[in-house]
Order: sequence, then C-alpha cells, then structure tokens
Amino acid sequence: MAAAVDPIIIPEAVVEEPVARRTVGRAVTLEALARLCRTGRDSTRAIAIEASGFPELDAALPGGGWPSGSMVELLPDEIGIGELRLIMPALARLTQGERHVAMISPPFIPFAAALSQQGLRLEHLLIIRALQPVDALWACEQALRCKSFGAVIAWPTAIKDREIRRLQLAAEAGHSIGFLYRAPTAAMEASPAAMRLRLRANPQGLSIDILKCRGGRAGTSITLGETRRELASVSATAYSLPPAVQATI
Repeated sequence: MAAAVDPIIIPEAVVEEPVARRTVGRAVTLEALARLCRTGRDSTRAIAIEASGFPELDAALPGGGWPSGSMVELLPDEIGIGELRLIMPALARLTQGERHVAMISPPFIPFAAALSQQGLRLEHLLIIRALQPVDALWACEQALRCKSFGAVIAWPTAIKDREIRRLQLAAEAGHSIGFLYRAPTAAMEASPAAMRLRLRANPQGLSIDILKCRGGRAGTSITLGETRRELASVSATAYSLPPAVQATI
C-alpha cells in the first residue's frame, strides 16, 4: 500500500504585530495559491456538473449534481450528522482529476488519514486556518478564483449578503464549487447563493431539504439511503486527531 501523503503546506509567517502578521500571512498564502494555479489543472476542461455520489440527491438537483461556478450553502442542524460525508465523493473525484480542494477554517482539526480513506488525494488538499473572519473570506475568494481549484469549503462564523455575492462571482470566474457551512438560522435570511440545503438527522439517515436551487424547484425533501451512523462516522473521524498539516493567516 502506498505511503500516506500530507496535505499541501503553506509555511506560517511568524510576526509579532497582529496586523503585520495578517499582511505577511496573506502574502505567503497568495504566493502558494499562485503556485498552485500555475501547476494545477486548468478548470476550463472541467465538467459543468459534479455528481454528488448520492443518486437520490443527484436526481433532485438540476443537472444531476453540484453545479460548478456556484456557491452552495449547507445548513446542518448540528455538527457530526454527516454534513461532511455529503460532499466527500465529489471532493475525492476532483482531487483524483488533478484539481485542488481548499478547506478554510474548519471547526475542528481535519484527520488526514480519514480523508484519504474517502478517496481524497491529500497532495491536492490545502487547509488554511484564518485567525480573523475577514481573512477567511479573503482566502475563500482567492481560492475560488484560482482555476486549479475544483472546490473550496468554508465555515464562516458570520457572513453578509454582499460577501456571499463576491464569493459567487469568484466561483463563476474560477469555474469552481464553493461550499459554505452555516448555522440553520441562516435559512431565515436571503442569500445570493445558487443553492441552499438544510440538513437534518433522522434514524434512517440524513434528511435534506432543498430550500433554494437555481434552475430547479425548491421545496423538495429527500433522505439519503445510508444509515445515520455511517454518515456521521465520516464527519466524526475526519475531524479527529492526529492533525493534518495546515496554514495560518
């Protein structure tokens, strides 16, 4: 069996003054992203739809999967119900197709071995730990615009309508998919995101309410066929120790 490969590393800039540290950290991150954009696969060859890997969900989504060039909001009732497992098949295929995937400020430390078991090629995985919300949004926008990235996943603690619109435009420019994990209360707010899904756990698996779907019909609800335990186990192990290598800006 091949040896495990660590995720891509961005060296952390160590500067005492906080503002200077953010400036230097952004410069280092931008340099690394530029390098990945030069060496990665150009998304102009990418398909317009990335299948989710779940037939029930693909049948409910226009085009049969996650649309590239768009932002997708995922609103789980709680953490650890299978919210990460939902996008794992698509992320795995993207990295296997030589495109990069970025995780921006995940709520827990990702477990590289668990991600690898789900099919992710870790040499195409970039993890950025942003110390400030504004830095997380900046990193998300930069990665979305880079055509070598197939998907960018972020967990913003707070985000405004105009900021989501900027991310949507960045995703369109980079032909990438942006996944935003937000609190379920965000469903009460309007959003320019192309798609919004509410995620709820039940004994049969994961219930998905399609709140918004550009090009499709909202109001549909489905339940994935896998058991809740199988879905949740991936989210749990993917957030466990030992840590994956990450960068801080």
